[in-house]
Amino acid sequence: MQEIRDVSAPPEVVPTPHIAEGDEAELNALLVALPKGIREELLALPQWNEMVELVLDLGRPPEVRLSDGSEPVLSGQIQSSDIDAVVASIGEFTADNRAGVPGTLHRFSAIRNRSGRIVGLTVRRGRAMRGTTAIVRDIVAGTQSLLLLGPPGVGKTTMLREMARVLSEQHRKRVVIVDTSNEIGGDGDVPHPGIGRARRMQVSAPNRQHQVMIEAVENHMPEVIVVDEIGTELEANAARTIAERGVRLIGTAHGQTLENVLLNPLLSDLVGGVESVTLGDDEARRRQTQKTVLERRSTPTFETLIELHSRDTFVIHHNVSNAVDGILRGSSVRAESRVRLDDGRVVRDLNVEARSGSADPISADVEGVDSGRQYGRLHVLTFGISRSRFENAIGNIRTDEVRLVRHLAQADVVVTSRSFHRKRPRILRDAEARGVPVYVLRNNTVVQMEACLSTLIDSENSQIAMEGASLLGGTHNNSVARQHLRVLTDTGGQG
Repeated sequence: MQEIRDVSAPPEVVPTPHIAEGDEAELNALLVALPKGIREELLALPQWNEMVELVLDLGRPPEVRLSDGSEPVLSGQIQSSDIDAVVASIGEFTADNRAGVPGTLHRFSAIRNRSGRIVGLTVRRGRAMRGTTAIVRDIVAGTQSLLLLGPPGVGKTTMLREMARVLSEQHRKRVVIVDTSNEIGGDGDVPHPGIGRARRMQVSAPNRQHQVMIEAVENHMPEVIVVDEIGTELEANAARTIAERGVRLIGTAHGQTLENVLLNPLLSDLVGGVESVTLGDDEARRRQTQKTVLERRSTPTFETLIELHSRDTFVIHHNVSNAVDGILRGSSVRAESRVRLDDGRVVRDLNVEARSGSADPISADVEGVDSGRQYGRLHVLTFGISRSRFENAIGNIRTDEVRLVRHLAQADVVVTSRSFHRKRPRILRDAEARGVPVYVLRNNTVVQMEACLSTLIDSENSQIAMEGASLLGGTHNNSVARQHLRVLTDTGGQG
């Protein structure tokens, strides 16, 4: 049973994240590195400035991945000359097959054939974001070592960079960044201004990261060491050495939950490790368990752990020791969740159940808190379609009944494209499991979106949509959700 949540305090308001100065100039530097034909076609896209990644594979059309999840495909096929032109215009590729544009945060990752020739490139746009740490500023200002945990693309490195800046500039700490792939401080010998006054140590090869971590402590008297992507046993051992020397460590690792790290033999030492212990007869009877049990081996390297489930949704384990002990004993592990809403308010749940595996540890409902919903307005989450086009469609039909949101926990309905629905990504599976209606568009066009909005508003007025996905009602009707899905799939044929 879920315990009663402590939501008596009003939601805190924090600044919403915003792009740092100089982003436009850095984007232009990225465009200059691309072949002219690809650059011109990219600029012709309505949302070209929302590009997140560009995929260039030999013999295939270029693919652009935008911030709203859509993936437009450009015309033509990538030739060897296109890849050679990009490689010639950027920095040298290192042992981890990464390169960049000096003075920027952009990353170029290479795919090579068996003879070592580059046959594919993933161009990832880098941006310095200010305000990303405001939601956890109390933890950043603390003294405990901190591990950020999350899957790729959720914003770990962006937050790590901002933490280095905040600690070095606002808290006047001596911060040293161990930057293995130049992803935190950017390419080139002069660090990117996004890290503030923090110093940056580059790493000549990925397998030397653990050595440079120790070197940073021994040679440069840091108060805080920042390191991205701790992924090997040697790096985990180096992290423990740093923590035992009294230096605060802030790092990241790939994974969904605390339990993922605990069960990873290479990284489990970061959270205390696991060992098998044989209990005496009396102790086994007292615990009402078997004589052989799993227990935490040592004190965790990181006292605090933050699970990033999205750029605005966090689960915080303030005491990793207690959390690990609870997981190993099969107890219900409690943590704090924080969700940043579109208006900057932070909804805090001090007693959420932290679940294992890939399950979403945050309840779809934020009970007892005004989460920004307004009665009579339909909250829509767009996924895999153009958000700006959807906003234009809302303006075209001149309605104030619809509001776009960015998180499934806030949404009454989800609107997606047919191609994304076929792939059945996790967010759509979660939506259907929670009873949130999923509307499918045949094409990513404004006309289709206007038809969708008309259907949504009609449904809202007749309260069909609210019966299907009401956060206030406390229940979800999956049959209604599926009915909506069929209705809009038919509507998608219009236009």
